[in-house]
Amino acid sequence: MSFADLKNKSKFGFEKLTQEIEKLSSNASSNTDDRLWKPEMDKTGNGYAVIRFLPAPDGEEVPWAKVWSHGFQGPGGWYIENSLTTLGKKDPVSELNRTLWNSGLDSDKEIARKQKRKLSYYSNIYVVSDPTHPENEGKVFLFKYGKKIFDKIQEAMKPEFQDETPVNPFDLWEGANFKLKIKKVAGYWNYDSSEFASPSTLEQMTDAELEKVWKSEYPLEEFMDAKNFKSYEELESRLNVVLARTANKRVDPETAEDEGDFNDPDIMARSSRPVFNTVAERTAPKNEEQELRQQLRNLQPTASSNDDDDTLSYFARLAEEE
Repeated sequence: MSFADLKNKSKFGFEKLTQEIEKLSSNASSNTDDRLWKPEMDKTGNGYAVIRFLPAPDGEEVPWAKVWSHGFQGPGGWYIENSLTTLGKKDPVSELNRTLWNSGLDSDKEIARKQKRKLSYYSNIYVVSDPTHPENEGKVFLFKYGKKIFDKIQEAMKPEFQDETPVNPFDLWEGANFKLKIKKVAGYWNYDSSEFASPSTLEQMTDAELEKVWKSEYPLEEFMDAKNFKSYEELESRLNVVLARTANKRVDPETAEDEGDFNDPDIMARSSRPVFNTVAERTAPKNEEQELRQQLRNLQPTASSNDDDDTLSYFARLAEEE
């Protein structure tokens, strides 16, 4: 392009740059993964959609990925990270929580509960009906969900009563659509009314059509790829910043830390060595709101938030996923 062309285009350059900046701002604020489908509430305050869980992608054995994570606030900001226990490895928050629980102090146990792991699952789904976003219907997405929905899947596969027939919800031919029903109970999303329909072939498709759907699936194993997790040292460093303390000596406990572990005296008694400094140092006074919000701006967690609103909404999403 000649200098004359540059001069002629200068009239339109500013407008084009402005449009590009708006695009960047929009992408930064949404910070969403287009592969992920999320249900939404309608104007009545309820949510409804019909989805179909799909089989494992080509080359994989299991139709879900299971990921543990932590999300909590400390005097030094937010800790929002995937847990290395997902990979069967030691994780600094798991070790800290175990030590807190073994201290025998109720205040330490309460801290451990607030810092406990969050379990999420990822599966491929086919959207049969999405009243709030009909443009999603007939498409394949990834769906992130919590333990309560996974319990529904387990109940379908292993029914409680003998007169109920087991169903593989992930089967294209003999599986069943999942009617996702959401209500707000005590301010949180509740999925108790959700249920599977009667078994049927997905949308009565032919095998050729079903194969096309299957080949449209996204890989799941990447969610458990070690390269997508920070190292123990990186997580420990971040944890020290969030809790405003310096590291001392760490223990070597087992990695189990699900909700039941905190009620198992045999597991909890396996390690009682101190990990970090005293309880007084761990419970430093909270910053004023303005200082905390500045810390949130400086924080760049590995989860889905890079600003105040996204970080604060992270915990609302955790409740919704349950």
